[in-house]
Amino acid sequence: MRDNVPAYSRVDTEETATELECFPYSVQHHDEGVCLLVRMGPHRILLDCGLADISSLKKSVTKSSKLPADLVLVTHAHPDHARGLLSLHQAFPHLPIYASEVTSKLLPLSWTEQENVPQFCHALPLRSPIELQKGLVAEIFPAGHLPGAVAILLTYTTAQRAYKLLYTGDFFLSNSRLVEGLRLEELRGSDVNVLIVEGTYGTSRHPHRRNQENLLAERINQAIADGSSVLLPTPALGLGQELLMLLRSHHHFTGRDLDIWVDGAVAKGCDAYLELLPHLPPSVQNFARHQPLFWDERIRPRVRRLQSEHRHTVGISPCIVLTDVTADFSQYCQPNTGSWLVLLPEKIDVKIKKQYPTPTTIETYLLAQHSDGPGTTQLIHNLRPQHVVFVHGSAAYLADLTSLEELQNRYHIHSPLAGTRVELPIGDTFLQPAAPETNYQGEVTELDTLITITLPDAITADPRWRQFADTGLIEARWQGEELVFKGLTQRELLNQNSDRYFMSDVDCCGTCRHQRGQRCWNPASPLHNFRVTLEGYCPAFESTTNVE
Repeated sequence: MRDNVPAYSRVDTEETATELECFPYSVQHHDEGVCLLVRMGPHRILLDCGLADISSLKKSVTKSSKLPADLVLVTHAHPDHARGLLSLHQAFPHLPIYASEVTSKLLPLSWTEQENVPQFCHALPLRSPIELQKGLVAEIFPAGHLPGAVAILLTYTTAQRAYKLLYTGDFFLSNSRLVEGLRLEELRGSDVNVLIVEGTYGTSRHPHRRNQENLLAERINQAIADGSSVLLPTPALGLGQELLMLLRSHHHFTGRDLDIWVDGAVAKGCDAYLELLPHLPPSVQNFARHQPLFWDERIRPRVRRLQSEHRHTVGISPCIVLTDVTADFSQYCQPNTGSWLVLLPEKIDVKIKKQYPTPTTIETYLLAQHSDGPGTTQLIHNLRPQHVVFVHGSAAYLADLTSLEELQNRYHIHSPLAGTRVELPIGDTFLQPAAPETNYQGEVTELDTLITITLPDAITADPRWRQFADTGLIEARWQGEELVFKGLTQRELLNQNSDRYFMSDVDCCGTCRHQRGQRCWNPASPLHNFRVTLEGYCPAFESTTNVE
């Protein structure tokens, strides 16, 4: 069987054996998790195990192969990549499991409800090639996104050649408050044959990280000024701690007489971060020398643990509460506590009720923890693999990535469904069909006072149409030479701060002085002499305005 989008036809060659294969048990995030089995020659490597139910792994065991894999490599401690590891260890206690030192220390937080969880994960050093089996070497590199998160470089060496596969897990090129981003220079020139990369945000382009933080801080500041309390539901690890650092260091809140309460598993995550302080960026360690990283009742704003008996009273005066995404928000939004603003993170599923006991406004915000579309393509162009396998994202977003002309023209692109084996022959010649058709042709009618754009009804077959046409209202903005439309949802209409949806002064190929005729002419760029999309970006960007 082959992967579903797009398909490739292999031309017969003398080489018939395929040394590299990928079999995804699950390629999605959220409840399904991510779990991939990679074969490199005789070696079977399980990459992550975010499965809630590992029965499919148990069924893979045969008489000749009593384990579902030879070894397991874990990229980071988020549940959608690690929740099935304990069950896997209990079912196959002799199966070796490896991760970074920080991840091995964070993993126990995934099973806090269980007692006497054994330390089953072996720690690997960063940036140090380790031969895990004869002819199979693994090397891990910091990937951003979360403390301890790594990209995994696997090298399988035969008498004829070396085969290299890189799996990013979740990665982020930008620096965040508590994690330094993935460094492209560490991976550039590594001669990767296969890249397995996440596609969480598809081809979406995000404002710069600092702009995202400022927009969020401004919205929280506005709510507090209006007399409302703010509820921030987050996962236990990652986003919650990033938000705390933002609130403690942003100029809207430093020195302000304000209480920040932390509840549930998010508080346990803060405790875990404190034990990992030597592994956090130097700037964070320097901050901790002058004041506590999280728990601080002396310096304003005050950061405190929220005890269960105080949940129903914390909003009497405006405050900020960080809690679990699975929490019942009614226990905070009580009738005697005034109004609340609930801010939900994009790309994270949160269950909400239609009504709460007190006036409650629900909005979303973007504080990205993954690279956007330009960041993903930037990584690919720097590594220049023969095969690119997209995982971890909605089917529609992954299809957007596989349909990019700039990728279709240069690489063998795969986006496999769960349970679909993908052969990854190196050196074979492929006949690559045209990219799947995802464009829709329409007509523009310009009248005296308005413009009408007519599109064929085939566009409504896409599952994303329902959300796009939710209210019948759209926003439009220029992106290079293209006009981009965005549908407004009912929730977004409640947010009067419409500036959050617009980007200005975007650094992209469309505004780069080296882009002419939609082709890059900068010898220092990894895209040199390639056709580029106007919304693309690379480290060699130089503005046409020559303004710093």
